[in-house]
Amino acid sequence: MNMKTDSENYKWGFLYFDSKDRRVILPKVNRMLGWTLNFGNPISYLIIIAFVLLLIFVR
Repeated sequence: MNMKTDSENYKWGFLYFDSKDRRVILPKVNRMLGWTLNFGNPISYLIIIAFVLLLIFVR
């Protein structure tokens, strides 16, 4: 199984969710579109919270 392109791991076609995949940041199916977070990994939620807090406190 190729976890990078397994379309069953994508929810709604754009959110990657696979708790068995240890990667936090991985390339999207179409690599020209950039990178995505693995929402099956709890660290990705910490990254989002840190980013939001950074946006709030940098003002």
